Amino acid sequence: MIDKLSWISVYPEVVLLIMACVILLVDLAVKSPRRNGTYVLTLLTLAVVASIEAFYALGGQTFYGFGNMVVVDPMGSWLKCFSSITLMITLVYGRPYAADRGMLRGGELFTLSLFALLGMFVMISGHNFLVIYMGLELLTLSSYALVALRRDNATATEAAMKYFVLGALASGFLLYGMSMLYGATGSLDINEVFNAIASRQVKHQVLVFGLVFIVAGLAFKLGAVPFHMWLPDVYQGAPTVVTLLVGGAPQLAAFAICIRLLVEGLLPLAIDWQQMLALMAIGSLLIGNLAAVAQSNLKRMLAFSTISQMGFLLLGLLAGVVNGNQINTESAYSASMFYALTYVLTTLGAFGIILLLARAGFESEEITDLAGLNQRSPLYAGVMAISMFSLAGLPPLVGFYAKLGVLQALISSQQTSYLVLAIFAVLMSLIGSFYYLRVVKVMYFDAPRGNNLQPISAPADARVVLAINGALILILGIVPGGLMTLCAQSISSIVKSLGS
Repeated sequence: MIDKLSWISVYPEVVLLIMACVILLVDLAVKSPRRNGTYVLTLLTLAVVASIEAFYALGGQTFYGFGNMVVVDPMGSWLKCFSSITLMITLVYGRPYAADRGMLRGGELFTLSLFALLGMFVMISGHNFLVIYMGLELLTLSSYALVALRRDNATATEAAMKYFVLGALASGFLLYGMSMLYGATGSLDINEVFNAIASRQVKHQVLVFGLVFIVAGLAFKLGAVPFHMWLPDVYQGAPTVVTLLVGGAPQLAAFAICIRLLVEGLLPLAIDWQQMLALMAIGSLLIGNLAAVAQSNLKRMLAFSTISQMGFLLLGLLAGVVNGNQINTESAYSASMFYALTYVLTTLGAFGIILLLARAGFESEEITDLAGLNQRSPLYAGVMAISMFSLAGLPPLVGFYAKLGVLQALISSQQTSYLVLAIFAVLMSLIGSFYYLRVVKVMYFDAPRGNNLQPISAPADARVVLAINGALILILGIVPGGLMTLCAQSISSIVKSLGS
């Protein structure tokens, strides 16, 4: 008999699953080439689900369902709320693009997006190794299909094949690591694994062996070096709307499973996984920034930018425990959560511009395609400039405070090695500023030519959302306290429940 609390814990998932199936059936009767009915119903579903999650998050309670396999806590609820909003914005930006390329002949874009979001929800709420893995597979299988949605496009098909092969390998790593931990601790429940490791009655060598595979799987989902090889090809090859679907909300789910597995389950092994994260962070910052400098394709440049941004996120995760002391835990992990949220917000703005500038037969994905954008649309140029400045970490935009929070977490540890990492991160950010500022220079100082002389048109809903997106990047930079407090309170609830 399933108790009432268990059903309450999965209400949003149940609503999402039912509505995804309903939308799939309703779409069969929709005749509009732009799938107006399917589109509106999808946005309404996402709005309802986001509202439910916000209600749960504001309640501030942590409770479990289905025999502790599912957890509802402020961090998970906020991440699911923001993931739903991110998907809403992505579909608003992406519908004109998809319609121009024949991707709306059926409702697959909308239904697969909802099933991908359901996978993210399961990942974020999972408190059992198998539940987390089940959510991960639902997300990745939906993502493979989305990347290959343009069946007549050879580049997209090639990107989907690469994503599938490498994604299957990473999933295998993660599953093998989980099986090793299950063999060592005798449990799939995250709290029980935490307590078994903390008791120090399990062989350390076996735990570390499993941990290596788990960190490898997580690094792939984040796109961190050396498991980054799929990211540039998928970002460039996939239809741009799918690139944003893959590179936006899933990053929040990836951050969530890092917290669930590494912090809630494996915090007693922090000294081991922090060393691995440090190496991946250094590699991501170095390769991501240096490779991005050489790119002329805007989507590929943003892919390498993502790799470097994930390096910053990893720096926050590795600063949580210092010599076995957890004093720095809340500030470090909340800085990483803030970084993940603001990165996704800024990415939405950047890819939103690429999507809205594209039209039938023209992708607008080369940096030179932005030449003279300010003369054609000051709004588009302004939002893109704000996004680039934020990714570069310039004040007073939100990206500056995201980077500052991570650097403060490193410096407050008072460890020489972490101080060196902070200095290295700042130097890499200076290199990164070059390719972000290059985009701004092209928009404001280069003369438009060729395809850049065409008039810009976009639906009213997309223009309104784009303006709000750009304003939020600026406003959250000027007054970041509210979002920072939200992240701190969410992580605090996680830390207080460790091992319980």
